[in-house]
Amino acid sequence: MATSHDYAPLFRSTVGFDRVFNLLESAQRARSISDWPPYDIVKTGDDSYRISVAVAGFAQDDLDITFQSNLLTVIGKKQEVATDGYLHRGIAGRPFEHRFELADHVRVDGADLSNGLLSIQLVREIPEALKPRKIAIQSASALNLAAPVQIEAQKAA
Repeated sequence: MATSHDYAPLFRSTVGFDRVFNLLESAQRARSISDWPPYDIVKTGDDSYRISVAVAGFAQDDLDITFQSNLLTVIGKKQEVATDGYLHRGIAGRPFEHRFELADHVRVDGADLSNGLLSIQLVREIPEALKPRKIAIQSASALNLAAPVQIEAQKAA
């Protein structure tokens, strides 16, 4: 069951949040019906995360990870295999694509395929200019504040 939200009332009372609303709308539209293969998103530290995707049966050459402008895409496509001799085929090998919208300043630190799990490490690196900084408080004498200067003007007749 898909639910649609109208963000128009929020546009009237907010300024500068356009990107947030666009992200919410695109996430609603792009949500895939199938969540196969299953995945976990884990916060591993203050500024680090891990996405683990269960890709049993997929080899390293069958997987493609791309990161472009805050969008991480994981694509899996197995090479065609002969189906001769199978009495039952329960291990899924169908192609998949997962898209993860990442926040600003989050970058992919690496990826690892081990025991059927594709693990993608993410790190948030906030630029020095955007980090909080301590402002020193100075006394009035240190700032050399002089008395305000009176601007003189002619009186109207």
